[in-house]
Amino acid sequence: MKEITPAAMPPCFERWCKRFDDVWTHQAQKREFRNYIGGLLGESERKKLSQMSDNAVGVTYHRLHHFLTEAPWNDQQVNERRLQVMNQCSLASDK
Repeated sequence: MKEITPAAMPPCFERWCKRFDDVWTHQAQKREFRNYIGGLLGESERKKLSQMSDNAVGVTYHRLHHFLTEAPWNDQQVNERRLQVMNQCSLASDK
């Protein structure tokens, strides 16, 4: 049952995701990154793509699967950005 809409995510979620926007080369990648992260943060007990797509309005299994397995993006670049973001958050919380 579709329970979650991407627009229902809190503003801090979008601000956090925007920190990765320049890593993606296509608008669809930005969208599916948000859908995937939203699915990981969701309340589903199992974090399977099929469950993520079943729980969210406007999210499809095919698009999530394509994003993770076929879309052209650099996992090292995403991981480096993740580490930068985590470091920035850590520094901000130390103040």
